[in-house]
Amino acid sequence: MMIIAFRNLPLSRYFLLRFSLFIMSFVVFTYCTACNKAASSETSLYDSIPETKVIIPLIREISGIAQSGLNSQTLYGIEDSGNPPVLYQIGKDGLLVRKVVVKGAANRDWEDLVIVQGKVYIGDIGDNSAAYSNYTIYRFDEPVPGIDSVDAVEAIRFTYPDGPHDAEAFLVEGDNIYIITKRDAHSRIYKLAGPFNGTTVNALYVGELPFNGVTSAALNTEGTELIIKTYTTLFYFHRNKNEPLEKTVANKSIQLPYTMEPQGEAVCFAGDGSGYYTISELGFGSNVKLYYYKRK
Repeated sequence: MMIIAFRNLPLSRYFLLRFSLFIMSFVVFTYCTACNKAASSETSLYDSIPETKVIIPLIREISGIAQSGLNSQTLYGIEDSGNPPVLYQIGKDGLLVRKVVVKGAANRDWEDLVIVQGKVYIGDIGDNSAAYSNYTIYRFDEPVPGIDSVDAVEAIRFTYPDGPHDAEAFLVEGDNIYIITKRDAHSRIYKLAGPFNGTTVNALYVGELPFNGVTSAALNTEGTELIIKTYTTLFYFHRNKNEPLEKTVANKSIQLPYTMEPQGEAVCFAGDGSGYYTISELGFGSNVKLYYYKRK
């Protein structure tokens, strides 16, 4: 996550910041392209040209998306640090359905979102400056239609065994949560072993990836497909049933079709397995677009 505030700036400074962000994005693209040689060439599983919908009204800093479990025609999204603790329900047509305030939760740096088995998980796991000693996963029931706030929110707090890490991706399977870091030389994987009882959890290091810069991750409904996203690449892993995730990511990956986004930080599968979605922060773009890649 890059924190850039465009609001209420003099025009000259506004354009200077936009140009600086463009240069930073170019550097990230060049760096990650060199790292992403760990994957083989693109698979033919999905269409290479995505369907595109503009998000209306504009949501500037979407850092995570997930398929709704209650409404197959909608996704949920979150924004990262500096934004309110709000869950956005977004139609697959790009139109905002509603905002749901997550009471009792602080948006220090929300970076990824998972919805599984009727529960919403929000990862307050970003730490650009490696300044924090603990992190939080918020968990609550998926909001039913017609409500605009939730207050029965559980906070799953955790620490790393080796000091602070910046992370923008996590996965949930059964009672366990897997955190994937971003800025380490190789993105590291940590496991939070559930069930959780309200005490701070000590994360367990379980492995690492052959690349870094991870901004999001997603499992399909059956748990047999995994996507790990960087700014430039979608790494796809096939997963055998009941295979530990740390073993899955040790397998060879392939690259899925991906249209470069200004600052793409989110990916999720469609709930019915028909394809996958990506979305970006506004970055240096003029609008925010939801991309859908259909399975062939």
